[in-house]
Amino acid sequence: MRAAALVLGLVLVSGCVSAPESEALPHVGFVVKRTGSSFAQEMTSGFHEGVGRVGGVSATVTGPPGQDGHREVGLFRDLSAAATSGIAVATSEPALMAPSIREALTRRVPVIGVDMRLTASSRVRLHIGNDNHELGENLADELIRRMPADATGTVVLGNTAPGLSGFDDRADGIRGRFAEKLPGVLVLGPFDTQRDDDANQDAWRRLVAANPDALAFMGTGDCDGVSLAALKTEKKSARWLAGGFGVDPRTLQAVRDGAMVATVSPEHYLNAAVAGWLLARRATSGAALPEGWIETPGLTVTSANLGRVLRRQESERARREFFQPQIDSFVEDPASWVRPLEQAR
Repeated sequence: MRAAALVLGLVLVSGCVSAPESEALPHVGFVVKRTGSSFAQEMTSGFHEGVGRVGGVSATVTGPPGQDGHREVGLFRDLSAAATSGIAVATSEPALMAPSIREALTRRVPVIGVDMRLTASSRVRLHIGNDNHELGENLADELIRRMPADATGTVVLGNTAPGLSGFDDRADGIRGRFAEKLPGVLVLGPFDTQRDDDANQDAWRRLVAANPDALAFMGTGDCDGVSLAALKTEKKSARWLAGGFGVDPRTLQAVRDGAMVATVSPEHYLNAAVAGWLLARRATSGAALPEGWIETPGLTVTSANLGRVLRRQESERARREFFQPQIDSFVEDPASWVRPLEQAR
């Protein structure tokens, strides 16, 4: 994954009827952030699963291997010229991406926002993603359960992307839940823990060193979970609790080893599968995309359900079987999943 940009998916023809060679298949695409990350790989697999359910559509997934908003924009422009049947976008820089999205929309290329919300200025009317405020509350609940009802002290909160709405919403959910259930605990932060993996671990190393008596350390992003897992494993005598996001294998191993209390998965596979199915359906049947917020559920992973999650992560087939009931539920009644766009958080 050292190339400037990595195309993770090429052509899907499953279930399609043979056509004359001169007749090109409809083409849809997906621009993701940080293709080297586990969450991007989950998105890629899910998108292809969603498109493949419809069949007769080619699909391309692309994105920069590391954190590079400008490269995301360039790849979006290139892909929007080729994947004219529609594009899904999971960007790390919504404001930077907005002008290029507007330009694609003027050319009648449908665009769907996935994961973190796009800005209103992008004029995209469909967002697929979690209630991030609720995900933050869910993570806080798991750590609160392991603290005395009269606990006092501090919890250190990190945010990989301050100013990016979904991450901020997670942080707000965590802070609000502690204020509600453990008013004697002071949540410090959120501190900027950076998106780059190495910088993120350095930031957490400094925060842990500066707060030796903290009750817990919590982060809003996938790389926060990986960094905290590594630090807690390294500091075997540390008594502080740790919680983060994502299903990176290193994070799941930390939950298994007891180094992390919990991790919350945004279920990127499901989000992307929904986007892929909607774009493919439109490309083949002309069905209009819904407008609003398609709210997808996250999953809190603890020692209680870790075994099931580890089994699903073992293979593409296992993932497909795990998510099939949820995808089936959406396909059977998409409208029941849609909420007003203004409520997305």
